Amino acid sequence: MELRQVRCFVTVAQEMHLGRAADLLGTEQPAVRREIGLLERELRAELLDRSAHQVRLTAAGERFLPEARALLAAEARARAVVAGPPAARTCTLRVGASTGLGAHLDRVIEALADLAPHLTLELIAAPAGERLDRVADRDLDAAFVRGEPDGAGREGLRFVPLWQDPLVAALPARHPVAASPGTVALADLAGLPLVLTERRAHHALFDLVVSACHDAGFAPVPGPRTGSLDDTLAAIRAVGPGEGLWTVVYASHARRLNTPEVRFLPFRNPGMELTAYLAVPRADPPSGLDLLLRACAPTGGAEVF
Repeated sequence: MELRQVRCFVTVAQEMHLGRAADLLGTEQPAVRREIGLLERELRAELLDRSAHQVRLTAAGERFLPEARALLAAEARARAVVAGPPAARTCTLRVGASTGLGAHLDRVIEALADLAPHLTLELIAAPAGERLDRVADRDLDAAFVRGEPDGAGREGLRFVPLWQDPLVAALPARHPVAASPGTVALADLAGLPLVLTERRAHHALFDLVVSACHDAGFAPVPGPRTGSLDDTLAAIRAVGPGEGLWTVVYASHARRLNTPEVRFLPFRNPGMELTAYLAVPRADPPSGLDLLLRACAPTGGAEVF
């Protein structure tokens, strides 16, 4: 496995476009395809789905992407060691995250590798409430969350706003509503059952969607309970002709999903978005947290500690 192959794969995964990836890598599309093909043959797995109009990650590609990033981060640290002593002692930040962060997380990791090659980011997947509890217990150094968190038990945490995360509707591609020219209104979904996380699991998302439906003039019809987003999308794909279910997905994650039977449509209704925050300890923030926050800022904003 060659690092140039890994770098090609990570760049394509970030851009979801072979042309843009080739431009960033300073090469041509055929060369990028060749390097990724060699990597796939060595791993004996397809990492990219090239059948759709837009390049998407396969399930194997989703699993390999964090390890590929780790390889490139290790290369950056090795180069920094050879170049001279790092500006700060090598350290690791344990950060709670979720797969739905999509391209946002790619950008943060890339910015942090440039800003602080001595700093290792260890991403821990956990439900939102558990992430916050573990930051409060100092088991995690920080956590990404979306929406205003519940105040209970969060007195020792500070929530730094990062970016706005728009939601999109996910519904069967063959349903008539999915024929909308690029966007969908909530009112058009009034007759379809809504599959939504339970409020106790994500109160901010639940309240936003249900309140927006009420503002659009209807109470959402509860859909079947599912255990995960994959289960929900499978249920949406399985409905019969003329039937339908819908759910909401973060736009940053929807771009990564290889689900041709499901259509993702932005909402015409304003306000269908949540603010992403980084939850950090109020007192004694761990070393390197200021660098992570700088990497999170879209323009490399000022330090906040």
